[in-house]
Amino acid sequence: MAQQQRETWATRLGFILAAVGSAVGLGNVWQFPFQTGANGGAAFIVVYLLAVFLIGFPAMLSEFVVGRRAERNPIDAFARLGHRNWKVVGVLGTVSAFWILSFYSVVGGWVIRYVLGSATGAYFDGSEAYFGAIAAGPEAVGFHAVFMALTVGVVAFGVTDGIERSTKLMVPSIVLLLGGLAVWAGTLDGGAAGYAYYLSPDIGTLTANVGSILPAAVGQAFFTLSLGMGAMITYASYLGRDDSLPTDGATIVVLNTFVGLLAGLVVFPILFSLGIDPGSGGLGAAFITLAGAFAQLPAGRVLGVAFFVVLLLAALSSAISLLEVVTSYLVDNTDRSRSTLAVALGLGIFLLGVPSAFGVPILGWYNAVAYNLLLPLSVLALLLFVGWVDAGDAVAELRRGTGLSESGAVAWLWFVRTVVPFGVLVTLLLGLQSLAVRAGLLAEAIV
Repeated sequence: MAQQQRETWATRLGFILAAVGSAVGLGNVWQFPFQTGANGGAAFIVVYLLAVFLIGFPAMLSEFVVGRRAERNPIDAFARLGHRNWKVVGVLGTVSAFWILSFYSVVGGWVIRYVLGSATGAYFDGSEAYFGAIAAGPEAVGFHAVFMALTVGVVAFGVTDGIERSTKLMVPSIVLLLGGLAVWAGTLDGGAAGYAYYLSPDIGTLTANVGSILPAAVGQAFFTLSLGMGAMITYASYLGRDDSLPTDGATIVVLNTFVGLLAGLVVFPILFSLGIDPGSGGLGAAFITLAGAFAQLPAGRVLGVAFFVVLLLAALSSAISLLEVVTSYLVDNTDRSRSTLAVALGLGIFLLGVPSAFGVPILGWYNAVAYNLLLPLSVLALLLFVGWVDAGDAVAELRRGTGLSESGAVAWLWFVRTVVPFGVLVTLLLGLQSLAVRAGLLAEAIV
């Protein structure tokens, strides 16, 4: 069976923006502000930032060294590196990507509805009722299909013409639109209270709720950095041998974190200016509370369209990376055209997501399985492989194309071997406890 010639990024900037686009998704603009609101405001931010830089960044470099050295998709990468028995790690990451995109696409469909609803003012007379009407049912399935079709359309064009070209447009657009909205939000009366809640941590809140804040913050770090789902292994597999992985990784982490924090500078001043509880709304929070806020603000239609267009671009930039994870495996192992494979996989992912389009509690369960089980388990397995099985080659790959000293690379290795896995393991155990609670709540909701 003939394999297709493997694509590469046309430019280093293309890789960075594609990886940032993968990271800058709904996790930043949809989940991040309301994870913050539900977990104590600035207290959550403190733990999240520690998780991003002490756990997320070293874990991202671990995915990079595997992907670039193997030049293969996440499943085949481990066999290519001479460790066929560890390919289960790649399978877990690929399954995670497939699973996450199935419900992520449903939320992407919500975003499309809200772009249209903002333009027409459809939710202005009752944002909660509007969300209830569009979040589940046949129409939700239909817009889930529309979002998946958009995602498939980009991936079908390939790495350079599809993913790289689209993210070069989407990522700067996200930053510019969010920046403009943040400047505008800073002019609102009462917005200062939002800044205080968002930027002034309460240590008492942190210590009293660390058991719930820690898994939420680490899970958020994994989700927003696209870790544990094979995306960074896949994107790094298209990377040139002489690029600096630490430099590129640091750039991606900083830009991603900046966008997440910028989203908070938009959301919290709006909510506090209107007296809205920042922790309310659950999975529909970004839609119910912000839509309600736009309905009360001058030029609400324009502001609503701008915000939900940002959300749509963010959703698409991440969705294409998740679809590319599973598409890359078949591209590497069959002679079928990329477009055919993308369509077939998109259909499978769409079908898996259909149940979550018929009930928000089911979508919440899908989300909880990803946050609390799949992502930390996948990251933990990868860290064990890089830190203890492939250590020597991983250090050499990390140093390639950089001026990083051997002692610096070894320090990273020991961090990957000890500190990062411990943090991930604690998160996994706490997450499993949270998942058990959610399973009980889901059962009650279905009954």
